[in-house]
Amino acid sequence: MTGRGGPDPYDDAYAENSGPGDGDGRDGPGRGGDPGLPSHPAGPPRIPPPRPAAEDSGHWPGALDGGIPAPRPPTADETPAGRAPEPAPKPAANAEPEPAPGRGPDPEPDPGPDQEPTLSRDPEPDPAPEPPASAPLFAPAPPVAPLAAPLAAPTPSAAHPLSHDLLRSLLGAWALTACSPEETAAVEAHLNHCPSCAEEALRLRDAVGLLHTEHSLDLDPMLRSRVLAGCLGRRPARIPMPGWAGAYDAEAARLDALLRDMGEAEWRAPVRLKWFDGRRPTGRDTTVAGVIGHLMVVDGIIAASLGLPDPLGTDAPRSPQVRTEAYWHHEPGASYGAGPPGAVRELWREQGHALVRTVSFAGRGVAELDVPYGDFALPIRDAFLDRALECWVHAGDIAEAIDYPYEPPASAHLRAMIDLCARLLPGTLAERRRAGLAAPPRRLVEAGTPGRTLHLQVEGTGGGDWYIALDSPAAVASPEEAVATIALDQEAFYLLASGHVPPQEAAAGLSGDTEAIRDVLFAAASLSRL
Repeated sequence: MTGRGGPDPYDDAYAENSGPGDGDGRDGPGRGGDPGLPSHPAGPPRIPPPRPAAEDSGHWPGALDGGIPAPRPPTADETPAGRAPEPAPKPAANAEPEPAPGRGPDPEPDPGPDQEPTLSRDPEPDPAPEPPASAPLFAPAPPVAPLAAPLAAPTPSAAHPLSHDLLRSLLGAWALTACSPEETAAVEAHLNHCPSCAEEALRLRDAVGLLHTEHSLDLDPMLRSRVLAGCLGRRPARIPMPGWAGAYDAEAARLDALLRDMGEAEWRAPVRLKWFDGRRPTGRDTTVAGVIGHLMVVDGIIAASLGLPDPLGTDAPRSPQVRTEAYWHHEPGASYGAGPPGAVRELWREQGHALVRTVSFAGRGVAELDVPYGDFALPIRDAFLDRALECWVHAGDIAEAIDYPYEPPASAHLRAMIDLCARLLPGTLAERRRAGLAAPPRRLVEAGTPGRTLHLQVEGTGGGDWYIALDSPAAVASPEEAVATIALDQEAFYLLASGHVPPQEAAAGLSGDTEAIRDVLFAAASLSRL
């Protein structure tokens, strides 16, 4: 009992847990039967079992001064079936007055001393956290809203929408296809509504396309020409390079780019040089270094014609094949890559730069200067195209030897090389007739008049249509006089003119005079040489 005349709040809290023989049922555990124990616990009062959160919204009378909140009686809905609800207990004489309206919920009457309160037990109540030491031991809890029905789990995109800045930062990963499926869906949905991000995504995707080349790591063959043209368009060169020298300059630069990153083993890689000797395909084994030495000594013919130093000296022969054999014989290790790797590359490129500089400073008159090649001669403008074709052919030989892809020349340069071959075919055909390797002419005409003609059709970006005079180099080729047609693509023409395939296997389409077709195919293969 307390000094207030009401039931002891601590006794009420433990009355339900007392067993038989533990006292009068209102004392704490072990208190009723032991006279030596004090009437109240020596330590602080023990915390009663937790109550449902819904019961913490108010206080019972007698519990406002640190006492135990009195449990409420069960409602009609909580009364077990078949059991009448117990009557509400009468208020005690010393109960506190009801609070004024507006100060809180109406308190329920305090049960009397002769009637034990009925405790309401909810199944598995949520544990209440222990209050801190500084707070009141049984401070009132805030009202808790009733629980609503559980909602469906939201999707990740709805639960965590991505911001504009975060989506923009993912554009690079999206272009590289490195985003997760959720991020990819979020980025693509964002691109449909954000023009600035959509424009940035297109630029990044185009940039990624440059990183993933399908065939070769080399740049576009026309890139160098476009860059130079753009620079010269903004600031013209004081001494411009002749247009007919552009193909040689570009093809020598492409071959030099292929050679720049080669190691010592690649410089000594075996290379098979092929050509057609007029009757049959032939070849010669050398190395990458030997091929570049061959290009250097044949370019020396043009250098000597321009008054530049000849790598073989002043008394060197003029025939390309004789010069090459003399170089390989004089430098025993040249054809097999002996000496410092790549040393011959520097000599060859320095000589090529000197050729381009000299013709640029020489002016227009130099274009018709003859360059002797032993049995024949070429104007220097055609000699530069011939050297461009030779660079392309031997670059292909080197790339095949080291297993590296190599692209054809730019279309404008390729067309100029094919045009050179087409212009040389009537003279080559006449030489083969004199050697007894071609059929005699069918109809001779006066110089400058139309004669029998063959239509040469080359397909591809550098291709076109050419008409070849059959009976005499002095005759004029005319489409109205065409007696045969040869159709082949530019790759097949390259293989034919370089002597890399037999003539009878080169053409894709043939029609007309079979004898004329055979003579022209063999004449085209005879354009090749070492």
